[in-house]
Amino acid sequence: MLQETQLFETERPALLSISYRMLGERSAAEDVVQEVWLRFTTADPGKIEHPRAWLRRVATNIAIDTLRSARARRESYVGPWLPEPLIADHNPSTEDHFVMAQECELALLWAMERLAPTERAAFILREAFDADYADIAETLGKSEASCRQMVSRAHKRLQASGPRFDITREEAAEALERFFFAATQNHDVALRMLASDAIAISDGGGKASAAFRTLHGPDEIMQVLTSVLERDRALKGIRHELVKANGLPALARYHNTVLDTLTTLLPDRNGAIQWIYIMRNPDKLHQQAAANSIV
Repeated sequence: MLQETQLFETERPALLSISYRMLGERSAAEDVVQEVWLRFTTADPGKIEHPRAWLRRVATNIAIDTLRSARARRESYVGPWLPEPLIADHNPSTEDHFVMAQECELALLWAMERLAPTERAAFILREAFDADYADIAETLGKSEASCRQMVSRAHKRLQASGPRFDITREEAAEALERFFFAATQNHDVALRMLASDAIAISDGGGKASAAFRTLHGPDEIMQVLTSVLERDRALKGIRHELVKANGLPALARYHNTVLDTLTTLLPDRNGAIQWIYIMRNPDKLHQQAAANSIV
């Protein structure tokens, strides 16, 4: 049993990464991995020829089923649903197990919501874990040809989703700092920095103030953002801090030491701001208060 436990703990980061990429939620990913552990401890060892492959296969299929159920629940979600961020910190915690998952950008997680669960799994296994098509086919119970088609379709859908997924940390930090400096100093300059097809999505989950729909275009985005910034100026105890969320820079807003908003954005190929993510749901931020600034 000790050997099995050690093997499972070695694989835990990969299992969490698969599950988080599939579900976009930390607690849901942890639940999937717990279920994998329960099945592992009750399975017949003689029937598990390759334990690591078995663990990843089981995690993937549990995550597929969980995603189908989650999407049904999200139909009644208040306002837009956004994936939960992973904010880096230096405190020993379960966050350490999510190191691999932090490599998955929030924009990619958001865009993958457009994929069917099995299609999403095929894409993740291929692109994030470099699985060969024979292994993907065995995991999903599909033919290799079908898996190749699913991955190809996923690429096309994600490329058409809008956000860039190849931006560097430096580019993202510069865009974030330039835009929010302009937004606080010169409305017209900030307006010109937004792409004509820019969108801004805020997730309050019905528990914090947020737009109930996606904002489209520079005028609408700046109208709402300007109102928020003006309201902030009238409040005491507000501070902003640059943090790292899912591997890229993000702006954290604290009110009386409590993290209540996380904002990040991505520019298009021409440098114009195209995609803005605003997380306000406290259920997705409550474990993030210890986040440290980028140095």
